[in-house]
Amino acid sequence: MVPWNSARTKVQIRLSIQRLRTLQEKKLALAKKSRREIADLLQKGRVETARLRVEGLIQDDIYVELLELLELYSEMLQARFNLLDASTAAEPEATISDAVCAIVYAAPRTELKELQILREMLMHKYGRAFALTLLPNEPAPPTVPARVASKLALYTPSKELVDAYLGEIARGYGVDWLPEPAFSESSGADGDKEVEVDKGGRDDDDGEEGGGGGPKEAPIALEAEAPAKERQASPKPPAKEVVAPSLPAPPVGPEKDAWAGTSTGKGNEDEELAKRFERLKNLR
Repeated sequence: MVPWNSARTKVQIRLSIQRLRTLQEKKLALAKKSRREIADLLQKGRVETARLRVEGLIQDDIYVELLELLELYSEMLQARFNLLDASTAAEPEATISDAVCAIVYAAPRTELKELQILREMLMHKYGRAFALTLLPNEPAPPTVPARVASKLALYTPSKELVDAYLGEIARGYGVDWLPEPAFSESSGADGDKEVEVDKGGRDDDDGEEGGGGGPKEAPIALEAEAPAKERQASPKPPAKEVVAPSLPAPPVGPEKDAWAGTSTGKGNEDEELAKRFERLKNLR
């Protein structure tokens, strides 16, 4: 384990930031090349091979996002190095805790030697007990930021996400390809119900129009049975004034969003996915 040295640690943080940026640029260049190859596969009709390549491309995009987060946390340690150097407790200060925990936990999952050396310095700074709580195991400890833990989680991309990537790549490189529409069983069941309702409505109409009893006679008015004298004697009721119902004024501000049923915010996953597709468009 590399011992703690204030001047050397400061230099190591700067080296880690530079290597993180260089590796991000390298990964983005490789991703651009991989997108061209996937577009060629779609042009040749090798869709299944293109799907497998896209799964690897999605994993690479997530890895680049992890590198961006580690670069952000390294810059935080560089800006708040005085707090890091002056700390004597067994755990880091609250203002730099996320940065220290993220680097110690995620550095072994990267290919950067500079970042792993910085990890050893931080582990030596805060002791063995602190280092044992941040071993790279699953699930991640609660002290690790959720954004970093989500980037390190292993999963297989869904078919919808793969198709979305393929559609974006095909659109960017001018390939005539569209994902197959997924058939929804619920929509088919709803269509059958509508047909049944329409049939039932027609049967009811047929029963009313042409039953065995022939056309129905209109009911005799009650006023026709009453004598004319009684109708003349009874006073006419006063006419009621018709008042138009007043409609509530449409809400404004935050109430308008709630009234219309729209959501005012986006989750972290939606923001990251939108950012990923924006990167797809910029790297054509």
